[in-house]
Amino acid sequence: MSELHATSLKIVVINTVTHSTDQSDPDNLTLQRQLERSRNLRIGLLQAGYNIIASIPGDMYLVDRLTQLQPDMIIIDAESDARDVLEELVLVSRDAPRPIVLFTEEDNPSQLASAMAVGVSAYVVAGLQVERVKPVLEVAVARFQADQKLRTELHDTKNKLAERKTIERAKGLLMARHQLSENEAYQRLRKQAMEKNLKLVELAQRILDVADLLG
Repeated sequence: MSELHATSLKIVVINTVTHSTDQSDPDNLTLQRQLERSRNLRIGLLQAGYNIIASIPGDMYLVDRLTQLQPDMIIIDAESDARDVLEELVLVSRDAPRPIVLFTEEDNPSQLASAMAVGVSAYVVAGLQVERVKPVLEVAVARFQADQKLRTELHDTKNKLAERKTIERAKGLLMARHQLSENEAYQRLRKQAMEKNLKLVELAQRILDVADLLG
């Protein structure tokens, strides 16, 4: 993903808070805390100038909606249990990783583990204040970008190692079949790659493929 700038993010809020219970019931403290958090979250996002492109439920159509909307960031406004939403986000995050922030009222170890597995960049428990929204999202973006950089570097390192092994195998094959020194085999590979306008690893792989075919 290209460089993310906080206030230009296209944000989708997934709201899993159940509204079926009477919202005016002052005795339902859990629901009241959830509703207050939802209000503070929305106010904080709007005050900070974030672009909320949609607020959607965590239902069976979640993956389809996210695929259509293509947000830069996902915010989960969660009940005590958002396991179903996190399981759905595994599919979305695998193909299109982006920062995910989860706000909830309860510290649930199993949910935290699920959130980490999905790649949640920030997990915020209880007491969300309006002024905390922007810093939390900025930290989430920074953490996501750092993680993506590490993943890219690891992927590049693995690719380079695999390429080196392919070249070494092709070089060894030339040495054995044509009684060449290591340097001579390398120079032959290099010359042929230049003549054929191929990368060294591409030519090496072709040599190995032909050797496999010929037995």
